[in-house]
Amino acid sequence: MNPNAEFDIIVYGSTGFTGRLVAEYLQKEYGADHSLKWAMAGRSMDKLKSVRAEMAVSEDVPLIVADANDAASLQAMAEKAKCIITTVGPYTLYGEPLVAACAKVGADYVDLSGEPLFMREMIEKHSAAAKASGARIVHSCGFDSIPFDLGVFFLQEEAKKKFGHTLPRVKGRMRAMQGTFSGGTAASLTETMKAVQADPSVLEHLRNPFCLAEGFNGPEQPHGMKPMEDEDLGMWTTPFIMAPINTKNVHRSNALLGHAYGEDFVYDEMVLTGPGEKGKAAAEAMASAPPMGGEDAPKPGEGPSKEEREAGHYDALFVGLGPNGERMDVGVTGDKDPGYGSTSKIIAESAICLVKECSDLPGGIYTPAPAMGMKLIERLRAHAGLTFEVED
Repeated sequence: MNPNAEFDIIVYGSTGFTGRLVAEYLQKEYGADHSLKWAMAGRSMDKLKSVRAEMAVSEDVPLIVADANDAASLQAMAEKAKCIITTVGPYTLYGEPLVAACAKVGADYVDLSGEPLFMREMIEKHSAAAKASGARIVHSCGFDSIPFDLGVFFLQEEAKKKFGHTLPRVKGRMRAMQGTFSGGTAASLTETMKAVQADPSVLEHLRNPFCLAEGFNGPEQPHGMKPMEDEDLGMWTTPFIMAPINTKNVHRSNALLGHAYGEDFVYDEMVLTGPGEKGKAAAEAMASAPPMGGEDAPKPGEGPSKEEREAGHYDALFVGLGPNGERMDVGVTGDKDPGYGSTSKIIAESAICLVKECSDLPGGIYTPAPAMGMKLIERLRAHAGLTFEVED
């Protein structure tokens, strides 16, 4: 972190759909908190001024011009910030120059990346520079993957209190979700598929749940590729589209935490559809539906109305199982649609947590749980409408 930087936080991509929601949230939640100094950044000063007015952000919030295609402008921006929030994706196309700039000058960085190939490349290319400069680079600070990464972390912390040890098997199960995936998420998936077409060898990384664990390979993991009945829960399940990125982040977190969940840790994610024949039919119907809404999915820069965002929500169950019959259930919920309303709050709180509460965290490239852990959970509970609760 740049201890003497002009701003605590700069929101880069403020004129995009998600970026403007982040700016709106910071204004509403922290506008009266003069101890938090933040700025909005993007490619066009005129558009920045327009969005600042449109989102009712104070004119006292400074505006900064920076462009993903202009490395000098990115470095100048990074030098002014303790932490950069970037919503400018797909990160495969636009992310690396900013990661490089932050790693060079020691600025913290949080993004919304659900792109494992990009993240793997950043770990390989910029970890050493981040460690040397003190920059804390934290990927996946939105719906993918904070409710899941921190859900598993919270479960394991509670398991240690109750059982005296962590649990080697955790099941992530989506119980309910209303809202759309972001256009950026859909674009990221498209770019990942293009990367596979250009270089089929990278498919091996996408298939490997440990591809972000920097050389560690654990036990065989469930694949979750088709509907199946979960005997522990007595319900049918169907594949969850976010599982390929969330599971990789959870295994990276375990590795960065010194394998606190165990070297034999097994984790998967599915969607619960209910018991019996009705649950089976629902699972099969969901499995055959187009991912992310198909052609109707939002494009980058687009998104749902405020009413739709407000009406959205999600509910995830985490079931931890031990070798001697131990079981712990944890629920994680969010009070807005996952892709926009909740994500914009989550990434803002991640940046504030890094700046305000993690001064002892050394530089490096992280996932959310080992970087911020319970500190971020408490912030999300207090400010961002998330719950983390042990269930009976």
